[in-house]
Amino acid sequence: MIIRGGIVYDPANGIFGEEMDLCIDGGRIVEDAKGEVIDARGLLVMPGGVDAHTHIAGKKMNTGRIMRPDDARLGTELRSGVCRPSTGYTVPNCYAIGYRYARMGYTTAFEAATPIIEARHTHEELEEIPILDKGALTLFGNNWEVMECVHDKDIAKLAAYVAWGLRAARGYGIKIVNPGGGEAWGFGSNVKGLYDPVPNFDVTPAEIIHALAEANEMLRLPHSIHLHFNNLGKPGNYTTALETLEALEDIKPSRMRQAVHVTHMQFSAYGGTSWRDFESKASIIADYLNKHNHATMDMGQLLFGAATTMTADAPLEYGNARLTHNKWSNHDIELEESSGVVPMVYSRKMLVNAVQWAIGLELALLTEDPWKVLMTTDSPNGSPFVNYPEVITLLMSKPKRDSEMATLHGELSKRTSLGCIERELDWSEIAIMTRAAPARILGLEDKGHLGLGADGDVSIYNLSPHEVDASQEHATVKKALAAAKYTIKSGTVVCKDGKILATPRGKTYWVDAVAAQADMDRLMVDLQDKFERYYSVQMSNYAVQDVYVTNPRVVKAGLGAGPLKEAA
Repeated sequence: MIIRGGIVYDPANGIFGEEMDLCIDGGRIVEDAKGEVIDARGLLVMPGGVDAHTHIAGKKMNTGRIMRPDDARLGTELRSGVCRPSTGYTVPNCYAIGYRYARMGYTTAFEAATPIIEARHTHEELEEIPILDKGALTLFGNNWEVMECVHDKDIAKLAAYVAWGLRAARGYGIKIVNPGGGEAWGFGSNVKGLYDPVPNFDVTPAEIIHALAEANEMLRLPHSIHLHFNNLGKPGNYTTALETLEALEDIKPSRMRQAVHVTHMQFSAYGGTSWRDFESKASIIADYLNKHNHATMDMGQLLFGAATTMTADAPLEYGNARLTHNKWSNHDIELEESSGVVPMVYSRKMLVNAVQWAIGLELALLTEDPWKVLMTTDSPNGSPFVNYPEVITLLMSKPKRDSEMATLHGELSKRTSLGCIERELDWSEIAIMTRAAPARILGLEDKGHLGLGADGDVSIYNLSPHEVDASQEHATVKKALAAAKYTIKSGTVVCKDGKILATPRGKTYWVDAVAAQADMDRLMVDLQDKFERYYSVQMSNYAVQDVYVTNPRVVKAGLGAGPLKEAA
C-alpha cells in the first residue's frame, strides 16, 4: 500500500505536518512498496491512535451491562456487511468497542485493570473485540501475597510473584488501585492516608507502592507501575497525590521511561475540605509534573452526560452510590482485589461536575510537555471513549472552552483557572497525547509512530491541517475526528468514511518476565499453601491458558533482559 501526499504528523520521528508518502508492506511501514494507492493529498495523517487507559473487557464491564439494560438500548446498530450487531453507549458490547475505536482512527487499546483470577474472562472478551491490538494490566495493589512480601521487605520474592502473576494472567504490567484500601474494604473500612496501616498485614499504602515500583524495575518491565492513588475522588486529595509522587522520586527506571504512570489524574487533583468548598488544584499538580520527570499521567477527562463508573476501588464506589442514590454493585475477589460499579450522570447544572470537567482540561493545558499527559476519559468512568473528539476540540480551541463555560455554573471561574488559560494545543501535541506518548509510556516500540519497521497502523482524516483553523472551526475538526476518512490496520483498510470494511483479529500483548529461580521456588511454597487453604480454585486451573490468547505478542522481560523485543 502507498499513501500519497498526506500531511503527516509523526512527532516520535520529528515530523510535524510534512507532506510526504507512506509505504506499507507485510503489515509494516517500509521504504518502498507496490499495490493499492490511497490519495491522501492535503489530508491529516497520523499513526493509529493508542489508548493506554480504558475499560473494555472483564467482569466489571459485564456487571455494567447487566445493571444497565437502559444503556444496552443506546447505540444499537443492526448486523450489516462485515459487522456484527452493536449495542450500548457507556458499556457497549465487544463488537461495538472495536468498530467505534476504529471509526475514530484508533488501532490499539489497553484494558486498565484485571485481577489474575478473573483474567481468563478478560481475555475471552478481548478476543471478541475486532480490529484492535490490545493488552490488559494486572492488579497487584491489594493482593495478599504482595502485602506479605512487602511486610517481609522481600523485594526479590515480590518480583518473582509479579513475574508469576503476569504470566498467569497473560498481563502486560503492574496496576495498583487504592493500595491497601481494597483489602481494608473487606473489613468495612478504607485507608485514608498514605501511611495508614492495612488491617491484618501491618503494611502501608506507601510501602506497597514503593515495593511494587522496585519490583517493576528489578524485572525491567516495559511499562512502569500504573497507579490509581489513594483517596481518589475526594475533596482535598491533591495532597495525597503530591505525597505519593514525592515518595517515588528515588525510583530509578531500568528503561528509558517514567517510574510511575498516574491514572485519570482529574480525579486526584481536588482541593477543598468538602463538596461545599470543592475546587481545582490542577495547577499545583501540573506544576509538579513540569518540574519532575519521573511521572506521567492521563487526564481522565469528565464530560457531561451518562457514564458508568467501574473500578477496583470498591470503597470509592460505595461512596458514589451513597452520594448519588444510584444502583451499586460490589465485588470481593478472593485474595486479590475488590471492585464496584455505579451508573452516573454528570450534570451541567451541578457545580461539582463543572469543576471536574474543568480540572481535566487544566491538567492537559498547564502541563508544558505533552509527552507527560495522555488524552483519556478513563472510559467509561469520565465519559465513553466515543467522545474523544469532543475532548480534543476542547484542548485545541479556547473559543469552544469559553462557550462551554458560559453555559455552566457562575461560580466555576472562581473554583478553577480554566477561563484564564490561553493555550490551544496544535496537531503535533494532539498526535503526541493520543499516539506517540501512549505508545512510549506503555513501552510499545512498534506503535505510535510511522518510522521504518513500525506497525502499519495509520489514520487519515478528512481535513487539511494547514487550512482548517482548529481554534475557530472546532465543529469541523470534531466531525472529522469522529469518522476517519481511512483507518488502516497493519496495512489493511478497516474503515473508510466511518464505515467498517474489514474486521481482522488484533494482537494481544503480554509480558513474560523471568525472575531468579531460587525466589520462584520460595514463592511456590507460599502459593501452594494459599491455594489449598483459601482459594476457590486449584492452582492448576488458575492461570490463563494459551488457547485463550490466539494471537499473542509476547514481550520478554526480567532478570538479564536486553532491549525491549517482541517474541511471537
